[in-house]
Amino acid sequence: MPVTLNSTSSSYEGQSCATDLCAKPTAECVERASRNLTIGLINNMPDAALEATERQFLSLLESASEGFSIRLSLHSLPGVPRNEVGARHVSESYSSVEDVWEKRLDGLIVTGREPLTPNLADEPYWESFARVVDWAQENTYSTVWSCLAAHAAVLYMDGIGRVRNGHKYCGIFDCARLTDHPLLANAPTRFKLPHSRWNGVPENQLTACGYKVLTRTADAGVDTFLKEHNSLFVFFQGHPEYEHNTLLLEYRRDVGRYFRGESDTYPLMPRSYFDRDTVIVLTDFQRKLEAGREGLLAEFSGILEKASVKNTWRPTAACIYRNWLLYISAQKKLRLQGRPGAGEANRSAPFLVAANETPRPGVRVTSQDQARPRLLRAAR
Repeated sequence: MPVTLNSTSSSYEGQSCATDLCAKPTAECVERASRNLTIGLINNMPDAALEATERQFLSLLESASEGFSIRLSLHSLPGVPRNEVGARHVSESYSSVEDVWEKRLDGLIVTGREPLTPNLADEPYWESFARVVDWAQENTYSTVWSCLAAHAAVLYMDGIGRVRNGHKYCGIFDCARLTDHPLLANAPTRFKLPHSRWNGVPENQLTACGYKVLTRTADAGVDTFLKEHNSLFVFFQGHPEYEHNTLLLEYRRDVGRYFRGESDTYPLMPRSYFDRDTVIVLTDFQRKLEAGREGLLAEFSGILEKASVKNTWRPTAACIYRNWLLYISAQKKLRLQGRPGAGEANRSAPFLVAANETPRPGVRVTSQDQARPRLLRAAR
């Protein structure tokens, strides 16, 4: 089913069928209402990646949404630096996070951004981010914290600081399942997901603070982990939402920074990502650059234009996100029936039942992400 994109706080109006029921609703009415989900996206990504991030999450939700009606609203945090173009787009398409404090979202997705300060708590948006964490615990059935947002959330909640690695974790990493948690129902035991980060959070500190690690990479640490509050918090250090060429564009950006003298270190090539011929050409290009040849930026761009990259992770990403939607739907159904839900007596049971459904992506996505979500932008 299509994902309906709402760009202002009016997205919550006219949805009584999804949130309120009569005194004695029928089972059919409860089932229908539990399949109508309101999801918020707090997009903190920098201006250059702002619209691409919207598209990535819209596409992923669409591919996981068969049988659901999803209304997605876009929100911005105060204090996030924007240039003129980014600020205009946010003004036209986003509502402030302040608009949701008195509302209830079924689910929430929060993204991160490259920090401006060594300590995340010194970021200009830290205070509003911390309020989002507190609000989400009481006003969503589940919240996804993506990459740097995951690092910021565990720092705020439990004082767990991220640890910088000697090189950037960038590429497609093999992830191993550590548990049969329902969020991973029907996912393979081992699968691949993109990662793009310098930092990680120590697994021993996570487990000591009550987090449950679901998946781990062999050499990049924890991949996905959870913590249960009144809301189920899901943390991704990787990026299941990435499109086929996202890592390519990030690699081009990082090499450009090296060319301009903004970085002293030539970036590592994304691992297990480019085809064999492209790897050979890019390796030779780096050798020529290190030998002191100048004027190579145009050559580098030409190499990337010819590169062959495929989205090998989308089926697994869609499976995980469908399980996430099933969990939210099951928790919402329990609330509509007046029964205990998340954070109460029988928290895990509805998740187990919901996850028995085999994920069926609503859109067949090709290796080049040619299938795009059928977006419906609600009238403002």
